[in-house]
Amino acid sequence: MRTPILFYLFTIIFFGCEFSDKKPKDFIYNSKFSKTPFTFPIADKKNEDFSFAIIADLTGGEREGVFEKAVGHINNLDPLFTLSVGDLIEGGTRNTKVLDKEWGFFNRRLKKLNSPFFYVGGNHDLSSNKMREYWEEKIGPTYYHFVYKDVLFLMLNSEDYEPERMEKIFLARDRSLKIESGEIEGNFEDTEYYKMPERTYGDIGEQQLEYFKKVINENKNVRWTFLFMHKPIWKNKNNKKFNALEEELQNRNYSVFNGHEHSFSIQDINNQTYTVLSTTGGSHNSSDDSVFDQITWVSMREKPFVTHIRLDGIVKE
Repeated sequence: MRTPILFYLFTIIFFGCEFSDKKPKDFIYNSKFSKTPFTFPIADKKNEDFSFAIIADLTGGEREGVFEKAVGHINNLDPLFTLSVGDLIEGGTRNTKVLDKEWGFFNRRLKKLNSPFFYVGGNHDLSSNKMREYWEEKIGPTYYHFVYKDVLFLMLNSEDYEPERMEKIFLARDRSLKIESGEIEGNFEDTEYYKMPERTYGDIGEQQLEYFKKVINENKNVRWTFLFMHKPIWKNKNNKKFNALEEELQNRNYSVFNGHEHSFSIQDINNQTYTVLSTTGGSHNSSDDSVFDQITWVSMREKPFVTHIRLDGIVKE
């Protein structure tokens, strides 16, 4: 009788281990890209509650030392992971050597961050077709999603234009920046770029819309959904694609975070919170009281509890 008992014990142990190996992990990410748009995966955690940090815009005239200070504070707070809303480099180029230098500078500083970091592209990071190609080669997809502890994270690309339109925006932007810097004569408010809706709101493409509609429908029963993007596409009420995405989000709780404006604001839309973050080193308009360097802390419990922390209000030992 001992042999059957041993056999059954072996079977239970062997297949029990196999089944436990197949148990869904806390962090779920899938993509056809070989590169992953995050530094390393989020660790599993027994408790369903978790916290994460968000950084705002670095660039558009980055001020020295602010991002490094933010990284130090985030490490002390010890979130499970850290997210961004784009504008991580100055960009605005087609020159691969310049991109190597700028991304190298950002990533060297990022290595001091203890938590996994998730990239989101802004107009400085994805200014041209060449920069989009560079991003996909070095970082991964320009838009993606992941799930952690039954919470859905949608990471949007607000610079998602057809190649011809991307080139036209790049050339118009380049000329307007030369006017702003005094390199050529003109008035910025008279430029083609100034009048482009993409300058203010950005856009998503049809493929991106279909991708996220599919993701949302495949994750109907998540606890919460977060949307991260650089430009406030949601402010453009004439954007039918983003309106369609919002329709897919009906009947669920979600929160939206973006950057770009370098000025902090919060709006309640359809009983959901839409937040524009200020900066984490990006340029400042000294006349705007809503401009400050910050990090955002989100404690995800039965719902997200969000705290916006001014870097000039933190005192370390």
